[in-house]
Amino acid sequence: MNHVNSPTIGHAARATCAVVLFALPTVLFAQARPATAAPTPALAPISRAVSGAISGDRAFRTVDYVQRFFRLPGNRGFDLAIDTVAALLRAAGYVDEAGAPSSARLVYRIESRPMRDLAWTPEGASLALTDAAGGNATPLQSWPANFNMIAINSASTPAEGITAPIVDVGTGTEAEFAAVDVKGRIVFVEGNARAVFPRAMQRGAIGVLATQKLPAYNQQSKHVDAIQFSSVPRDSLGAGWLLFVSSASRDAIRRAMARGPASARVMVRTLFERRPERTLVAEIRGASRAHERFMYSAHVQEPGANDNASGVGTLAEMARVAAVMVKAGTANPQRTLTFLWGDEIRSTDRFIKEDSVRRTGIKWGMSLDMVGENTAKTGGTFLIEKMPDPSAVWVRGEDRHSEWGGRPLEEKDIRPHWFNDFVRQRCLDRAATTGWVVKANPFEGGSDHTPFLNAQIPGVLLWHFTDQYYHTDLDRIAMVSATTLGHVGACALSTGLLLVEGSRAIALGALDELTRAAERELRTQQALGRDTLARGGNPATERHIIDVWRDYYLGAIDQIPEIVVGPVDLTTALAAARQRVTAAARE
Repeated sequence: MNHVNSPTIGHAARATCAVVLFALPTVLFAQARPATAAPTPALAPISRAVSGAISGDRAFRTVDYVQRFFRLPGNRGFDLAIDTVAALLRAAGYVDEAGAPSSARLVYRIESRPMRDLAWTPEGASLALTDAAGGNATPLQSWPANFNMIAINSASTPAEGITAPIVDVGTGTEAEFAAVDVKGRIVFVEGNARAVFPRAMQRGAIGVLATQKLPAYNQQSKHVDAIQFSSVPRDSLGAGWLLFVSSASRDAIRRAMARGPASARVMVRTLFERRPERTLVAEIRGASRAHERFMYSAHVQEPGANDNASGVGTLAEMARVAAVMVKAGTANPQRTLTFLWGDEIRSTDRFIKEDSVRRTGIKWGMSLDMVGENTAKTGGTFLIEKMPDPSAVWVRGEDRHSEWGGRPLEEKDIRPHWFNDFVRQRCLDRAATTGWVVKANPFEGGSDHTPFLNAQIPGVLLWHFTDQYYHTDLDRIAMVSATTLGHVGACALSTGLLLVEGSRAIALGALDELTRAAERELRTQQALGRDTLARGGNPATERHIIDVWRDYYLGAIDQIPEIVVGPVDLTTALAAARQRVTAAARE
């Protein structure tokens, strides 16, 4: 998962700048927002059927396989993940779209595109301290135990490895480089590895050992062997390499250098190959409105188990269950259900933009990213990242940004819609019988939900945070929970199957849920406002917040008819819902 803090999203690293405007006692929220009601009758059958069929254990087995590979677009691990899911789809009854008859409902295809750069695959690495002659080796790190130790784009050493003196360049400033001779040596740096690496190579260094300062949520002082994956600029002329060292290895290197001249034995084995970038798309074609679709996206790249082998495995299991239900007649999607596995943000964005006709039919989108956490080990909780609603402007009460980072948006960024509450209720339905903890956070961005939102398509993210192992090589299968995979898969698939069916009863059920959610939210905001006023807040501001929430839900009610397949008159029900919301705002 990658992140930027903007309603219009590019692909960039995320800043950590969580902002909470009002911090209130949990008891206030508990009083203002009562427990969830029983599942809505019209929506319950699909949810029950999905819950009975979904298998967290099946998803876990797929996650376990995929997480064994360092996955980048086009590389061998990425393609093994794609091929594995394709095999699971075939076993579930999906057929290759290229040879499928027009009547086939379960189809899949693998799209291939040429890549500008060579695909990079790590195959092995080791790092040991030695004496000057290369003997008395003290092993420090090895791949794959230290899965992220090889900087992406590193070249190989000779097959037998290389032994050379270590030279310390501090933080890697020009002055520090000028003070030492790095030619034929291994550079040790505690500065910006991406900036230092090309300078070290230009000065004739053999390679670089680089330290990392991890974000606070990674708890680096506790996890002394943790390494985050990162990259260095690709050098088409040189053959340099960079190894990231953990804080434990850093301390060992420092101790060795304090005793006198230190040397290291390094072996790096990587592959650069001309390979295509591949995207896997599976679809259950709609019976009457195949051009309209609900779309799921799970990115394959990134080397972690939770991030994001968990999304890959969960989505594969969801596709299997959906196929079982359609073949059994338990579900009959009128719209198309689309499942996509590919490169984060890029593949989803491309699916939306490459075909303008297809784009107009995408009605809703959902990203599955970091969905398998064993929260007892990783920390944090399951989260639904909402599309921008007023909680992204006034961040208060239980609506809080994650430690990953967020900032208040502007009122113009609010998008009135029912989708946030509909998804949350599907997850709460699952939680009602399992004890699963379900929370939500204001919009932050940075995963496959952002291309949907940038295209004005309703989209949400299912994920977990805080995760103390996020982006480190400690994000392995032991941190994944089969139970969580089942929970997330159940609520995600229930959401999609209900919306692609699109009956009048489902729309009315969604409207009733939305109206009750609006009344609860308005009561919560009123309680928050009273507390703020008691502490000297501005009455006009508090009234304005209530009015914006009211207008948000009135706008969301107006969007409810889009759920229905075919013409239907919901005028009376919509008017009654609007009256209830307006009355709740006046209380």
